[in-house]
Amino acid sequence: MKKNLMSVLILALVLANLILTAILMISVVPQTKKANELINKVCSAIDLELEGGKASASIDIPMDQVETVKIAEGEALTINLKSDDGKKSYAKVSISLAVDKKNKGYKKGLEAITANEDLIKNEVIKVIANHTIEDMRDGQKELQDEVMVSLRKLFDSDFIVSVAFPTYTYEEGSN
Repeated sequence: MKKNLMSVLILALVLANLILTAILMISVVPQTKKANELINKVCSAIDLELEGGKASASIDIPMDQVETVKIAEGEALTINLKSDDGKKSYAKVSISLAVDKKNKGYKKGLEAITANEDLIKNEVIKVIANHTIEDMRDGQKELQDEVMVSLRKLFDSDFIVSVAFPTYTYEEGSN
């Protein structure tokens, strides 16, 4: 009799577990699908924003609307480059920023540039130091675009339309 009573009790608990699992699935699955849709929408919006904000050489702004701002005028930055083969390499680079005079962030941005030249130099050094001398020689335009994107993030504005290295020198040292 005890075995039979235990079997009935186990069967009742299994059925209760099955019913509670079904209720849980019915209530949780639709909410999970909605959450997944929301996450997908947010991810796609972030991807679009990243693609839309990518630096491009094809920014179409008239020259009379562009102003050049020299960073640390007369002073070039000396930067240690990343080494692939154990040789120390250096770059000596001066920096100029082209800014859009008709951009809504222009006035604040220009003030921020003059007030934060050291931060700009630091950002440029961080970006360039992650590249090798071959990157500097072969992909200077891509490097300038990368610096521009980094500075746009720093200032949280797109008033900077391009970055130029008016004077630059690369030197590959010895081990």
